[in-house]
Amino acid sequence: MSDQPSAATPMNAAAIPMNRVAAANPINAAPPQPVGGHPGKKILSIDLGRTSTKTCISRESNNVTFVSANVKEMSMEQVRGGVFEARATDPLMDLWLEYQGSGYAVGQLAADFGANLGVGQSKVELALIKVLACAGYFKLKDDISVVLGLPYLSQEQFEKEKAQLISQLNGPHVMNFRGESVSLNINKVWVMPEGYGSLLWCEAQPKKGAAMPDFTKVSVAIVDIGHQTTDCLMIDNFRFARGASKSEDFGMSKFYELVAAEIEGADSQSLSLIAAVNRIKGDRFYRPRGASKPTNLDDFLPNLTEMFSREICNRVLAWLPERVTDVILTGGGGEFFWEDVQRLLKEAKINAHLASPSRQANALGQYIYGEAQLSNARART
Repeated sequence: MSDQPSAATPMNAAAIPMNRVAAANPINAAPPQPVGGHPGKKILSIDLGRTSTKTCISRESNNVTFVSANVKEMSMEQVRGGVFEARATDPLMDLWLEYQGSGYAVGQLAADFGANLGVGQSKVELALIKVLACAGYFKLKDDISVVLGLPYLSQEQFEKEKAQLISQLNGPHVMNFRGESVSLNINKVWVMPEGYGSLLWCEAQPKKGAAMPDFTKVSVAIVDIGHQTTDCLMIDNFRFARGASKSEDFGMSKFYELVAAEIEGADSQSLSLIAAVNRIKGDRFYRPRGASKPTNLDDFLPNLTEMFSREICNRVLAWLPERVTDVILTGGGGEFFWEDVQRLLKEAKINAHLASPSRQANALGQYIYGEAQLSNARART
């Protein structure tokens, strides 16, 4: 973490049971008003997913907002083109901002203008624009703190990208967000390895029987199956084992490529294709642009899912340190492949747990970390 205790520091102050855990991931029709864990302290947590940015300003699981990860730099005249519309329109469908002389469309608007998900890029790229868009959406202004995660591809790369991210975000920023001038001062930035937030979130939940162990007292692995990477973190008694942890350039994007290969004219980065894959059985239809009729993904998705689950499990078991007793699966892929992967882990005598809600867990745990850090800072003053 930046200028703070390590992410490996036990989160005793953060491990406060939640009143409820909702599995839903609503797309908010209107942004909630800014709130924070402490009076006058505003925390913005952002999980820089490659499919979507997950962001929250509280530890309420049903208040995590999803913003498609697409970003497109445009002329200011282009991004201002929708100002004639009624302001009551869903801001998530029309996110745009102006910053330092450039215009940016974010999310669905950027996708409409042809921006893809940026698979293969560093998550540091365009991170500032995504942070500003999230802050604008939540109507944040003045002093705020930001908590994010980055892949742990190596200790050296993580530290390098963390420094780049902190340098970009720290300090004052003035933007025009959807036609309104907004001034922000980001005075604290914490960056943790992707997936660690899910451990903090799981540890903060009420323990029900013997199903969920005390993660502060066991050797646990976090496997965050994201769009671009699968993040494998080793945690001993809440100590982040840097030498045994890694992120692998393998994730849901590879699965979407397999699905797209089955459909003529399909684009593996299409938001519509991704949405169709994640629908319930019987409702998985996708029609590429120009096609005369949709394809029923159920015709081949079960076989692809089983095959890909085995590939994931083989990679996890090849990495998994011998002392690990429990694995927490998280991320969109963790939820999608849960049934097959947990069965395969059980065959290997590994206890598997699914973070709930899986796609929101990182953002929520990161928020809890920010709360704990601000509480510690207040206690020291």
